[in-house]
Amino acid sequence: MIPTSLVEVDVVRRPRDGVPTAVPLPAGESGPELAPVAEAFEVDVALLEAIGVKSSAGDVRTVPLPEGRFGWVVGIGSGEDEQWRTAGAALARATREKLGETGEAEGDTVDFGEPSEAEYLQIRLPAGIGQDAVSALALGLALGDYRFRVTGQPAPPRLRKALLVTDDEELREPVARAREWAAATALARDLANSPSNVKDPDWFTGLAARLAGEVDGLTATVRDEKWLADHGFGGILAVGGGSASPPRLLELTWRPADATGPHLVLVGKGITFDTGGISLKPAEGMHLMRTDMSGGAAVIGAMLAVARLGLRVRVTALVPSAENHLSGSSYRPGDVVRHYGGKTTEVGNTDAEGRMVMADALVYGARHHEADLLVDVATLTGAMKVALGLRTGGVFATDPDLSRRLRDAGERVGEAWWPMPLIEDHAEAVRGELADVNQIPQGPGGVTAALFLREFTEGLPWAHLDIAGPARADKNYAEVVAGGTGFAARSLVEFVASLAERG
Repeated sequence: MIPTSLVEVDVVRRPRDGVPTAVPLPAGESGPELAPVAEAFEVDVALLEAIGVKSSAGDVRTVPLPEGRFGWVVGIGSGEDEQWRTAGAALARATREKLGETGEAEGDTVDFGEPSEAEYLQIRLPAGIGQDAVSALALGLALGDYRFRVTGQPAPPRLRKALLVTDDEELREPVARAREWAAATALARDLANSPSNVKDPDWFTGLAARLAGEVDGLTATVRDEKWLADHGFGGILAVGGGSASPPRLLELTWRPADATGPHLVLVGKGITFDTGGISLKPAEGMHLMRTDMSGGAAVIGAMLAVARLGLRVRVTALVPSAENHLSGSSYRPGDVVRHYGGKTTEVGNTDAEGRMVMADALVYGARHHEADLLVDVATLTGAMKVALGLRTGGVFATDPDLSRRLRDAGERVGEAWWPMPLIEDHAEAVRGELADVNQIPQGPGGVTAALFLREFTEGLPWAHLDIAGPARADKNYAEVVAGGTGFAARSLVEFVASLAERG
């Protein structure tokens, strides 16, 4: 069921009786500061030493208490924001593990109290904790135990609500903001993780439009293959031409009456499955191509959060969606494709399909929607995985200030970005011989793909976010879980918020 239910995080002034308590443990100059933790639980320091509590971020230890009760100690390291996020995620996972403990013989669930109590957790926040640290903690709690499974089995017990105990009422606002970041990320994960036998372009864009219709002020339009043909979207039609499921273009529009600053157009790659087409991918790893629409998913998740937050910036989102399949109607290497706006591309490799659909959408956003600023997000090149690994996204931008603002937004929400160069020495390789541009120019793959996209930005300020590495994870770390990560969604939300603040 989409959207997936997340842990609800709230701020309360007083601890609740009967709800398991977690106490953060920072690292001191000479080791963990155990005395305040022992005082909070009303136990001896010797007990904490005996169970081996540690201050390293995300280390969670169960503290046995009288009358069969228990609590948790969670390490927060030196207390950096990212360590609070790791601690929150670790607590959410520890809670599920505790709730799901079973007796091996009988298979009965261990009794940890009434369900309403067992599915709650409260964390005693230290005095003076900063707003950014609380946001990070709330984000980790909300996302750390995210799960997406297609199953006929009943849902296992999970943490439903986390209470942050503090006298500081000003912490409510950063917690509320973190909830929206988490919601954007989780929806992007949901969409990426959905299997492609369900997630064709019509389902993908239709579900996004339905969810958008539930948010005040956010409008959605889905363009079908006839409309795309009538308006000259040759790139989307070429990529989607080999599939029995025709392509779509999703348009989401947020136009607040009090909007300030530039009109931002976001473009997200929405390839719901990618075989590579005639330039067929190897079978190994192809099942992961269900997540090849992670850029589009991030844009969709971000747009819903932007509207719910009421950010005072005009934003339009475009998600070109297609399946890149192999059939008698597939586009071919050597074909020349005419994009929206008239520019032509000579196809060299049908597995470089993302740039084909993005090109149409970028020109459409620049011309039809009269954008002031363009930002696109895509799982575009394997070269970026080689360059930056699996946890960092690449930022290519025509404006250094735009690159910095996007990277700063990512830092505030716990997503890592690295600036990448648009090397002009390779720009000539993008020029085509048979057509206006060459789809797969020679040179460094991430750079030349970005230079290709730049040809379709109409000279506007533009940034390209390549998330081929961090869009998927093969194991849990911090607040990330294996599968689609939702990477970039909350960076986009925070970037839009920064535009609203600048005006």
